[in-house]
Amino acid sequence: MTNHWIDLQHSDCILIQGSNAAENHPISFKWVLKAKDKGAEVIHVDPRFTRTSARSSMYAPLRSGTDIAFLGGMIKYILDHDLYFKDYVLSYTNAAFLVNPKFSFNDGLFSGYDAQKHAYDKSSWSFQKDDKGLIKRDDTLKNPHCVFQLMKKHYDRYDLKKVSSITGTPEADLLAVYKAFAATGKPDKAGTIMYALGQCHHSVAVQNIRTYAASASSSCCWAISASPAEASTLCAANPTCRGPPTTPCCRITCPATSRLPRLRGRRWSSTSWAPRPGRRTRSP
Repeated sequence: MTNHWIDLQHSDCILIQGSNAAENHPISFKWVLKAKDKGAEVIHVDPRFTRTSARSSMYAPLRSGTDIAFLGGMIKYILDHDLYFKDYVLSYTNAAFLVNPKFSFNDGLFSGYDAQKHAYDKSSWSFQKDDKGLIKRDDTLKNPHCVFQLMKKHYDRYDLKKVSSITGTPEADLLAVYKAFAATGKPDKAGTIMYALGQCHHSVAVQNIRTYAASASSSCCWAISASPAEASTLCAANPTCRGPPTTPCCRITCPATSRLPRLRGRRWSSTSWAPRPGRRTRSP
């Protein structure tokens, strides 16, 4: 979370995805409604039509687990139509940095993958450097090895037809969402992305959040320091959200950040309590 909830009222467009803020985080939604009263677009993207959907300006349904494709289409739309705030992109992101020419992405795998070890050799993922050890740049953003062009190439496959087939979202709805959010990529506009456990509790949760960051950086909806409303806002509650990452109560978060529980003669496996090899124990 990059901003306080109070700042939501200053947003020109609020994209809520993976969150039912109206019911689960009503204090945050109070400020969302203030922004809406001022003319902001409030967009809810979710598999379910909830109270948040009912209070939003726009609702777009999608299949559960297809958020990356949905946002990938938005990134492509922003880049294809030059709807990003270029001054910010050049000055405050690594878009102009030149990447190792050996870096590539084909058939779902990045360069350096070892099929035998099921691991990556990341040496080809490095940046190019000059004689002084400084990263080389291309401020025109036209070099095929700069981060901007590699990102553009990576998301080129996410056209409206492809995204619609993956997410189940009608093309018209996709286009409406993309246009509304991309309109914040200007010095005098501010956009906000709100998410919660609908994004965090996925096996690809990290990639979900990274795609949010890429979307926000592409449009630079949170980039302009003159406005307090640009943000990626995590709507979380300690018992439900902070609990699983901190304590091993979910298989996908094991071993979390706390020590795993132990019973006499038994240890924790990724699937169940299992006896230690060679030791007889009674059932718990």
